Amino acid sequence: MNPKALEEHRISDIKTLKVTSRYPRMISKNARVGVHGTGSTAQVRVITTNQGSVGWGLSWADEQDMFASLSSSPSVNRPDLIGKSVAELFNPEVGVIHEEFMPLDFPLHDLAGVILNQPVYQMLGSNGTTVVPCYDGAIYMDDLLPEDNPRGIEAVLTNCRNDYDLGYRAFKLKIGRGYKWMETEEGLRRDIEVTRKVRENFPDCQILVDANNGYTCDGFIRYFDAVADCSIFWVEEPFHENREDLSRLKEFLAKRSPNTLIADGESGYDIESLLKLANEGLVDVLIMDIAGLGFTNWRKLMPRVIEAKVQISPHTWGNPLKTLYASQLAAGLGNTVTLEGIPTQTSDVDWSPYELKDGLLHVPAEPGFGISIKHSIQT
Repeated sequence: MNPKALEEHRISDIKTLKVTSRYPRMISKNARVGVHGTGSTAQVRVITTNQGSVGWGLSWADEQDMFASLSSSPSVNRPDLIGKSVAELFNPEVGVIHEEFMPLDFPLHDLAGVILNQPVYQMLGSNGTTVVPCYDGAIYMDDLLPEDNPRGIEAVLTNCRNDYDLGYRAFKLKIGRGYKWMETEEGLRRDIEVTRKVRENFPDCQILVDANNGYTCDGFIRYFDAVADCSIFWVEEPFHENREDLSRLKEFLAKRSPNTLIADGESGYDIESLLKLANEGLVDVLIMDIAGLGFTNWRKLMPRVIEAKVQISPHTWGNPLKTLYASQLAAGLGNTVTLEGIPTQTSDVDWSPYELKDGLLHVPAEPGFGISIKHSIQT
């Protein structure tokens, strides 16, 4: 590795493109949001240097905010970036140097890895493992659809079977049906029944549950009391995080299921408040979104997370690239308990170097993020 190489490479082009991914099925409801659809189209930016190196990645910033001039061409050069060296924007030891360049967080990490001929995780220190547990984050409330003739619990079990065949050995079940879609007591009963049925049918798999803040503390304790023998790996956002309710839940779990973790931080999070709860032992896993918080910001935050003696599992729902980014973070920084996987297919991107086998995601050693964008969508 030649650190000075970043000084020698200057940005010659920035291109804005779209990549589309599709789930293998329609994704249903969670406690708060209706049908999640069949996939997503995400904006990415491709950076090319004067020496022909290319890095790319998710970049949601609006064109008018990101670029000083616009054109009808997909290649839109920002005058204050063209000609700059990569070293002016990015430091391998910390990530993106200035906040104004944060919309290029993922593309710059990828580009630096390509230039330095090393995977991103190596740039981060290789403090984790390149074989990371990965759970299935696509088990939603399919028992409730179609609304005119619901398929029932068998629909959830079918989805688990299909994703088991894809290599998953852990399922995160959406619960909280009584918050919006069913009468409270009926929803509670269904949540319990779904959990127990999945445990019965998949005895070799981990079960995680995610209420999307759809329960009260009392209601969630009632739910968990009925499934405590199901070896729940973690409970995610059971209710809006607050010290009093989390203390009650922790005391309850200590008696009924002491190995179950509490994961929080996806929705409307406040970093300082979450770290305070973590330091008090009330949250075990922080799950802020890998893109919402940002790759560079996760790097900056990790020492404080380790100091609080908690682990991470960045939220990745919405785009499969986010899972791959999170796996590089895990392999680079460690302290990651598991990853959120998203069963998805795309013809726009080749992520085949990443392999999911028996519930473990294998992180490749290719330079950068090790993901290639198809030439067909770049022209």
